[in-house]
Amino acid sequence: MTLLPCYTLTYMSSIFSKIINGEIESHKIDETNDFFAFLDINPIARGHTLVIPKKEIDVFFDLDNSLLSEILPFAKAISKAIEKSVECNRIGMMVAGLEVPHAHIHLVPITSTSDLTFANARPMDQDTLAEIASKIRANL
Repeated sequence: MTLLPCYTLTYMSSIFSKIINGEIESHKIDETNDFFAFLDINPIARGHTLVIPKKEIDVFFDLDNSLLSEILPFAKAISKAIEKSVECNRIGMMVAGLEVPHAHIHLVPITSTSDLTFANARPMDQDTLAEIASKIRANL
């Protein structure tokens, strides 16, 4: 009888799971039992918000149908609050999913489709993020 080597898999939480659990600080916008929204620290534009399921699933379209059907209404409320809080023509939505292995939606204030690019992403200072988050929360 040949024994195969045994490998122990080490599970590592994504940075988003650490944010949800409060292990990493964030500028939270809103949360429910299933979803969490917070400002991107390297925003494409002022108000760039990430909407994530609390359940750690890597690929967005691997979310079960129940979560898929609920994430957009949650994101819709967030997008309306962002529109009231920062100057923009509308909120662009992007599901890229390569930056962090945790399903997420980018809600980005835009004035044209060319604004929706990570080439525009820049770090933003914590005080400015806190001010923006406060405005968005007030408009929820």
